[in-house]
Amino acid sequence: MISYINNDEQQFAQLLLNFIQESPSSFHVVEGIKKLLVPQGFQTLSLKDKWSLIPGGKYYVTHNDSALIAFVVGEGVPEKYGFHIIGAHTDSPGFRVKPLPEISVEGHYVKLNVETYGEPILNTWLDRPLSLAGRVILHGESPFSPRIRLFRSDLPLLVIPNLAIHMNRKVNEGIELNKQKDMLPLLSQITQDFEKEGTLISHLAKTLQCPTDDILDFDLFLYEYEKGRFFGLQQEFISSGRLDDLAMIHAGAWALANAKPTLTTQVLACFDHEECGSTSKQGAASPFLSFILERILLGLKKDREEYLQALAHSFLISADMAHALHPNSGERLDPVNRPILNRGPVIKISANQNYTTDAESAAVFTTLCQLAGVPVQKFVNRSDERGGSTIGPISTTHLDIRSVDIGNPVLAMHSVRELGGVKDHLAIAKVFSEFYK
Repeated sequence: MISYINNDEQQFAQLLLNFIQESPSSFHVVEGIKKLLVPQGFQTLSLKDKWSLIPGGKYYVTHNDSALIAFVVGEGVPEKYGFHIIGAHTDSPGFRVKPLPEISVEGHYVKLNVETYGEPILNTWLDRPLSLAGRVILHGESPFSPRIRLFRSDLPLLVIPNLAIHMNRKVNEGIELNKQKDMLPLLSQITQDFEKEGTLISHLAKTLQCPTDDILDFDLFLYEYEKGRFFGLQQEFISSGRLDDLAMIHAGAWALANAKPTLTTQVLACFDHEECGSTSKQGAASPFLSFILERILLGLKKDREEYLQALAHSFLISADMAHALHPNSGERLDPVNRPILNRGPVIKISANQNYTTDAESAAVFTTLCQLAGVPVQKFVNRSDERGGSTIGPISTTHLDIRSVDIGNPVLAMHSVRELGGVKDHLAIAKVFSEFYK
C-alpha cells in the first residue's frame, strides 16, 4: 500500500504531539513557545520597561506566565505596511484544583475537590489516568514579588472512576454527570501513616524540594496522562488531548520562528482563558494585544496616529479548530459545507458574527492557501444550531482590523482526547508561513 501520509507530514505532526506532551497547562504552553522562538534569536521584553526596537528585531513578551505575544519588527514603514497577526489560545477545557482540595471519603480514600474549567465533555474524563500540572507560588523577596515555579507531575496521580453498571442500570440510556459530585478525582488511599490534610501541598513541596511553609498558593489543572498518538489503517489520524488550540499555537509559533523579516511586522498572539470567555488581563477581551501593537510603534519612535494608520494596513487570522464531518452524526453539520479531516484548513463563517470572516477576508485566506499549495474548506453551522465563537470577534472589538476565522478540522472537540488529521497540521503551517511572507 502506498502511504497516504508522506514523511514530512508525519514528522511535523509528531512535533505537534511532542509539543502537546510538554504542554499540560497554559503555563507550560508559554514555555514551549519560548523554546521554539529563543533559538531563532527572539529576545524577551518586559511590560515594565520602556522599549527601543529596531527593524528586523525579534521579540516576545509574556503576561501572567500563560499568555505570550511574539513579533518580528517589519523593515518597512509600519504605518504603511501594518501588522500580520495570527491569534490563538493557550488554554483547554478541563478541571482546576480548588483551595483546600483534600476530601476524605469515610476515612478510606482521599479525593480532590476540583472546579470545571470551560466546557469539557465530562464523561470522556472518566476511567483514565490523569495527572496535575500548573504553577506554584512561593514566598519571594517581597509580598508583591513572589517566586513562581512550574509544576508537572510525571506520574499518573488521579482517576475519576465510573459507577458500575450494576449500580446504575440506566447508564447506557444517558445520564447527567454532576460536576461537584461525580467529577472529583481519586488521589490516594488512606493508610496508617498517611496524612489526610495537606496531602497535595506536601506532594508539591517534595517535588519542588522546598518547605511546605514556602508554598502560598497554586494554579493547578488536571490533564490526561497518556501521550497522543497516530492511528488509522494509514496512520492518517491524530488522537490527542488539547488539539484545540495547541495545534494552532504550535503551527503559528513554528511559522513565526522560521519567518524572515519582511516589510510587514509579523505577530503571534497567544491568549489565555478563551475557553471561559477571554475576560482576564491575559485574555483576548483585554487590551493586551492592542497595547503591544501600539508599543511596537512607540518603540520605533512613532506616534498614535501612525499606529492607527498601521491598523488600517493590518490583517488578523483568528486560528482555532473547526468541526469536521462526524462518521456517526453527519446530520449535525450543514447539508452542503462539510469539512473533512486531512482535506486542509477550514474557513469559519457565521452570519451572526460568531466568527469575523466576511467575503473579502475569506478571499484573502483562500488566496494564501492557493499560494501555499494547500486545499481549503468552509464551515457554517446548521441554521438551527448557534455553535461556538472564538477570539476573533472579541479581538476585533478592540482593534479595527480585517480578520478571518479559520482552523483545522477535528472531531470530538472539547473531549479529553480529540481527533485530527495528520496532513492538516503541516498544511496550516505552510499557510501561516505564506501569511508571514
